[in-house]
Amino acid sequence: MNHMSSVPADNRISVVIIAQDDGIRISAAIESCKPFADDIVVIDGGSKDNTIQVAESLGCRVFSNPWPGYAKQRMFGVDKAEFDWIFLIDTDEVVDAELLGDLLKVKETLHDPAKAYSVFRIGDFLGKWMNKGEYLVRLYNRRIYGITNSLVHEMPDVASSQIVNLDGVLWHYGFRSISDHMTRFNKYTDLEAETAFNKGKSFRITRLLLRPPARFVQKYFVQGLYRKGVAGFAVAVFWVMYEFLVCFKHYELTKRRKKLKIVDDGQTDQKGETSYVVQ
Repeated sequence: MNHMSSVPADNRISVVIIAQDDGIRISAAIESCKPFADDIVVIDGGSKDNTIQVAESLGCRVFSNPWPGYAKQRMFGVDKAEFDWIFLIDTDEVVDAELLGDLLKVKETLHDPAKAYSVFRIGDFLGKWMNKGEYLVRLYNRRIYGITNSLVHEMPDVASSQIVNLDGVLWHYGFRSISDHMTRFNKYTDLEAETAFNKGKSFRITRLLLRPPARFVQKYFVQGLYRKGVAGFAVAVFWVMYEFLVCFKHYELTKRRKKLKIVDDGQTDQKGETSYVVQ
């Protein structure tokens, strides 16, 4: 890994990557981090391909940990890191030259562990880059902040007032195929619905009726995906599907809970079947 003599010891950075069956993409992620990384940790959740071999060949420290969920896997990786400053990156992401330059500059002045740094991530779809990206906190000090223990969208728990935006782009090569996209949508909507259910949120028919079309308007018109042709239209439609799936899966969980409650209470309808009410 990189060790810059001008950088104070406390400013050294550990890169943490969680991985599984992504030997094709992980090398680009690792190589893009090498210039600023003093330590690269890869946590493998049980790959059947050559992910581990690729990571080890590039000088990473690799640990195997059966998949416990996104947040717990990231926490496991952070615990294995050698240094307190942590940079999080996924196997299908790449640091661009401008972001690399800013990371190298910031690395020399990491004097305030309460500060955290976000990067601008842009994703691809059907061969086109979507202009509308998002800022995500990816560089932080583990002595001050922890990872949110959520089922999905786990990130360092940092107040917005402590976040500094870095220049450059983190390219997200997230699109593999429509089939893969649907598989991941199914997994993520499961987690979103479960999160809402666990928080005690009620199913609302108004959310089901209003949120999906509102999401289409937001993505396609407000964020300008109409400029991206078929790819932009597809992304907007997928967001509509995403919202519908989250709502319906939340409804399913709510319905199941009410059914179990009625059974536990010994209540049945006149035909002897379980009845339930949707909020």
